[in-house]
Amino acid sequence: MGFKIAVAGATGNVGREMLSILAERGFPADEVVALASSRSVGKEVSFGDKTLKVKNLENYDFSDTDICLMSAGGSISQKWSPKIGAQGCVVIDNSSAWRYDSEVPLIVPEVNPDAVEGFTKRNIIANPNCSTAQLVVALKPLHDAATIKRVVVSTYQSVSGAGKDGMDELFNQTRAVFVADPIENKKFTKRIAFNVIPHIDVFMEDGYTKEEWKVLAETKKMLDPKIKVTCTAVRVPVFIGHGEAVNLEFEKEITADEARDILREAPGCLVVDKHEDGGYVTPVECAGEDVTYISRIREDATVENGLALWVVSDNLRKGAALNAVQIAELLVERNLIKPHATT
Repeated sequence: MGFKIAVAGATGNVGREMLSILAERGFPADEVVALASSRSVGKEVSFGDKTLKVKNLENYDFSDTDICLMSAGGSISQKWSPKIGAQGCVVIDNSSAWRYDSEVPLIVPEVNPDAVEGFTKRNIIANPNCSTAQLVVALKPLHDAATIKRVVVSTYQSVSGAGKDGMDELFNQTRAVFVADPIENKKFTKRIAFNVIPHIDVFMEDGYTKEEWKVLAETKKMLDPKIKVTCTAVRVPVFIGHGEAVNLEFEKEITADEARDILREAPGCLVVDKHEDGGYVTPVECAGEDVTYISRIREDATVENGLALWVVSDNLRKGAALNAVQIAELLVERNLIKPHATT
């Protein structure tokens, strides 16, 4: 008997990607249900070679549903995830609503799979921020080998991280530049076409943005609370795929060659690091791919035991939808959930 899976927020970018990945990976589901708000009821979304009609999240009965992949936003998750969990359905939430709750595990399966067992306290598991997910996949094997003391990361984040509205704004502004139309800023604080914006999410009292704080807090929660992390998060005019320039300081000595060998063997990582024109991966190549690509691995002589590297991944997949499905797979593989008995 297979599982019954619900995808909440099924009409959004990440929700559609979740449905696609569930089908792609052959998740053992007997039934998949697409959910969204009342205004989307009756719309159709694709699931493999099937078409699903969207149902209303607000009056859906989760009592016979095993897993809900939640990608409907933080406020909706705060309202509905505890109610869904109380009905015996495990929520895997893609928003930031539960990531910093001590009773909710924050999981990247390649990094901290054992922590998933803590889900029973609330029946909720949190997916990390898209930029953190790819970062910790690259950091975990290096931390295990040489113990990371400090991380300095600058992110180059695509507009799809801001949803469909962000993608539309880049497209419309780019077209406006070429035809000399007026350029409107709606989603972003400044023009994104042919520009970069060092501002993602709201500003905090210390001058960092919430996006930058998320990378710090989530890396510490999943990897090691002792690691010092600083981040500058930048929105760039790219549709899909986040890039990150990462500088690392270790407790133990580690060479670039050793790091390459470690990362080549690490789960979820793919090293493409040739010291020649084009011998690295950019967001265009990573779109639609599941792995986290690591390039430009080199020693940093400005600190003792330092490395610099370039990390790229598809933010809609590993940064969101794929990671959520991998968490669901982890629950199944470890026999932490059983399908509800059919009535």
